[in-house]
Formats: sequence, structure tokens, C-alpha cells
Amino acid sequence: MILGDIFKSLVGNAAGIIDEVVTTKEEKLSLKLKMKELLANAEVNAQEQVTRRWEADAKAGWLPANIRPLTLAFLTVMLVVMSFFDGNVGEFKMNPMYGPIYTQLLLVVYSAYFAGRSFEKIKSINKNKSK
Repeated sequence: MILGDIFKSLVGNAAGIIDEVVTTKEEKLSLKLKMKELLANAEVNAQEQVTRRWEADAKAGWLPANIRPLTLAFLTVMLVVMSFFDGNVGEFKMNPMYGPIYTQLLLVVYSAYFAGRSFEKIKSINKNKSK
């Protein structure tokens, strides 16, 4: 996931700084563990914030509740239509600059939709187990 990669790069950068500033091995290990814990908590918090926004959207009405599936369906249909028509029917040729845009959109939407839904389900299962 994108956030995970960002947090991993931050941990790597922070580890280098810690190595330069702290002199004893015990201090270095303690600081590195604390940094990893803080970053893991920040990632969990970010996922919870996304889930809260999606839950608020679901309560706001039909369109906000269905915008994710509609976006997913639209992008999937557009990808299939453009893939089918590109070179197969008529003289349709998609401008090359749109390829990376659709690729990024599809990656973000599919990742957010399916990873977010999985996170929501896991969270609800854990809530039910703790009751």
C-alpha cells in the first residue's frame, strides 16, 4: 500500500538519523523500536480515519454511500471499452498520455475500495469478538 511504503521510507530515514545521533546500542535499539511503533500507530490511525470518512459518507445519503462502487464501475467499464475499441474498431487510438492516468486511477480506486472494505470487515469482526 502507498502509506506503508511512505512509512517504511520514513523508518529507514529515521534509522539513519538515529544511528548518527545516538551512541549506545541500547539507546539506538530503544529509539528505533519507538519510531517503528509510532509509525505503525500512525498508519493504523490513518486507516481508521479513512474508514470513519467512508462511514460518514454512507450515512449522508445515496450518492455519497455509492460513490466508491460507482467510481469503480465507471473506471472498469472505461478500461474495458477503451481496450476493446483501441485498434479493434474503426480508427480509435487513445492518446498515450491518458494511459498512465487511467493506470494510476485504477490502482488507487481498486486498492482503496478492496483494501478499505477488507479493513472495515476485519475491524467489525474484531469489534464483535471483543463484545
